[in-house]
Order: sequence, then C-alpha cells, then structure tokens
Amino acid sequence: MFSEDVYILKESVFDMSEGTDFEQRAAEDKAIRSHLDLIGRKILIMSGKGGVGKTTVTINLANALVDSGCTVGILDTDLHGPNVAKMLGCEAGILQTDDGGNSFFPVQVRPGLKVMSLAFAIPDRDAPIVWRGPMKMAAIRQFLAQADWGELDFLLIDSPPGTGDEQLTVCQTIPELTGTIIVTTPQEVAILDARRSVNFSRKMGVAILGVVENMSGMICPNCKQELPLFGKGGGKKMAQQMSVPFLGSIPLEVSLMEAEDAGKSFLSLQPDSPSSLAILDIARTINSGTACSTSRPTDFMGTATCAPSACSTCSSNCSSRKGV
Repeated sequence: MFSEDVYILKESVFDMSEGTDFEQRAAEDKAIRSHLDLIGRKILIMSGKGGVGKTTVTINLANALVDSGCTVGILDTDLHGPNVAKMLGCEAGILQTDDGGNSFFPVQVRPGLKVMSLAFAIPDRDAPIVWRGPMKMAAIRQFLAQADWGELDFLLIDSPPGTGDEQLTVCQTIPELTGTIIVTTPQEVAILDARRSVNFSRKMGVAILGVVENMSGMICPNCKQELPLFGKGGGKKMAQQMSVPFLGSIPLEVSLMEAEDAGKSFLSLQPDSPSSLAILDIARTINSGTACSTSRPTDFMGTATCAPSACSTCSSNCSSRKGV
C-alpha cells in the first residue's frame, strides 16, 4: 500500500507499530513519567487553522525563554509537516541513542535548547508521511517515552492544525499539562477555528494560558509603517469574548520570515524590532506565570470563567500558579 520511501520510516529509530499489549503500554507509561517528571512546565501550542504561525511562535518563544536563562525543549508533533528543525537550522541533526537503543537524545540546537522532531528520521525530505491515526498516536507516545530530555524548565509542544489525534494524545498522555497557547491571525476565518481550540482545551480540562495574535499588521520594510495586511485586533477581541487571557500581538515582518527560512534566530538578529519586542513580552508573561485561564483543578474539570485573578482561590495543580 505504501511506497518504499514511506516504509523506510519503519527502519529508523522509531517503531510505529499500531498495536501494543498491556505490559508494553505499562512500561511505556512508566518511561513517559520518568522523563516528564524532570520537566517543569509543559505547554501545548495549537490553533484551529493551518498557516497562522504556530511554529513561528513556538521557536521564537523558545529562543526568548532560553535567552532569559531557562532550559527549553521543543517537541514537534506535526508528523505530516515537521518544520521546527528547518526553522531552527538543525535539519542535519542526528538523534543519538543509548547503548541499549531504548532511549534517544533530542538534538541540541544551542546551549539550553533541545529539539525532537520526526524530521531527523526522514532520509528524503520530499517523502510523504502517510499514517493513520493509531500510528500517529503511537509515534507521539514513543517520542514522550524514549526522548531523554534531562531536566528542563519548559517543554513546548508544537502541534499541527486542528483538534485531532495529535492534540488529543498529548492531553491524555500528559495529565499535568500546564496549559495551551492558542495562536491565531486577525481575520475572521482564523478566529472561528481558534475558538474551537479554546473549547477543545476546556473540554479536555486543560488550562488556557492565553491567545497570541500572529501576523497582526505588517511592518513595511521600507517605510517601517504598520499596514493592516490581515487586519488587527481580532485575536484580542476573541480572547475577551471567551474570557481567556490575551498574551499579545506579533506583527508580520519580512526579516522574520527570512530568518526562519535561513534557520537563524530572529531575536538575535533583530532584538529591537517590533516583532522581537512582542515575542519577548509574551515570553516574560509565560515565564512569570501570570496568565492562566481554565486552570486544571484537582479533578481536571476546567471552567469557562476562570481568570488570572482567580488564582488566589483556585484549587488547581496548575504549575503556572506562582506565589499563590
């Protein structure tokens, strides 16, 4: 059914078998806990619509957190279009395994930043990844069970568009998930899908750390004026309507796109640009733990009205609750 260039994935470090017995799953659960218990906050970055810039937000947020002194890992769960490695300039990275082949070590991009992506296991970048749902779920669980991150302050989980197998697997496999960041662009069609991501988080009982409006106006490379290319303010309005925090707006800049295509850190190249300043501000909010909505209470049932001001009376085990 599959061509040879798709089957070759089965010969890599990953074992994407669709079924597993009870003992194997129990051992996998134990391995997942042994790795994730060494990580502070785990954040799922998602959106309802493709092309809104989830990976842009993920990699730049990661670089901003590392610049502030945090240790960060990025798990790329976009199995059909893994682009994190390309945008971080580490496509040539090679996964190292332990002597028994039971664990592998994510690729270190820079001191303090590690990445795990299926891109490291694909010999042909043009090969389609044709997997059914059970195989994708098994792949993500294997990422979590066998990736030895060591101790981290943050694990940022980049996800594909929608509210499907990948997001569901992450939420079910990581019950202590700190929360989700919802990325959208200002236009109405993106906002409509982002609202679904907010409601997905609520149904899963996961904290919503906030909404990021990406491509919020465009900075002209010549006159430096802001142009409402895709509009502006739609994400903030949606956050207010749905009673979730708004983390900030990131304008679109040509130099940001060029840096990502070249696999370079935009924050290092242009630390004083409007986009960099917006990203740094969002990173400070996340790192300080001052934005949290629909926190996970001890029974994992989120509410639609929880807001940052409610932290002082919240019984949640949410690890964003600092100083409470």
